Amino acid sequence: MISDRVTDALTIRTALPAEADVIADLHVRARATYYPDGLPQDDVDWREAWHGSLGRPDGHVLCAVQQGRIVGIASFRTPDGAPADEVKLFQFHVDPGHWRSGIGTALHTACVEEWRAGGKRTAVLDVHTNNRRAQAFYARQGWAPDPENPPAEGDHHLCLRFSVPGE
Repeated sequence: MISDRVTDALTIRTALPAEADVIADLHVRARATYYPDGLPQDDVDWREAWHGSLGRPDGHVLCAVQQGRIVGIASFRTPDGAPADEVKLFQFHVDPGHWRSGIGTALHTACVEEWRAGGKRTAVLDVHTNNRRAQAFYARQGWAPDPENPPAEGDHHLCLRFSVPGE
């Protein structure tokens, strides 16, 4: 667990199970921005999914809190079958009303600190091909397309890889 990190009234901390509904709402609002025809009906109950994520002993969910409100979230863990020094960033969202305010960068920095402390050397993620804003953000943070996992025909996700810097 990382210690609270405070910068300009922004606190980054481990999310609490009681915050799952708020996190699910932020998740849906952020995802809706990169689907040109609206969110697909995917049979996922995001409230239930976040309740499950927050209860996983092997998972981590960080949240960025500003003025008492959750304004960013990051969920990561080592996936089954992956090397022990690899982590997957499953969800990373900043509330659209707070974009370009430094919250994403601060949240990403907190993730990297947690990964480094946990002995992770590589991080991977999937980003939607229509989400150019997120792709540009990840590129600024040092992520690059994963040469070992090129997009499959018809896939709407791009795999990115990040080398976790040493101390």
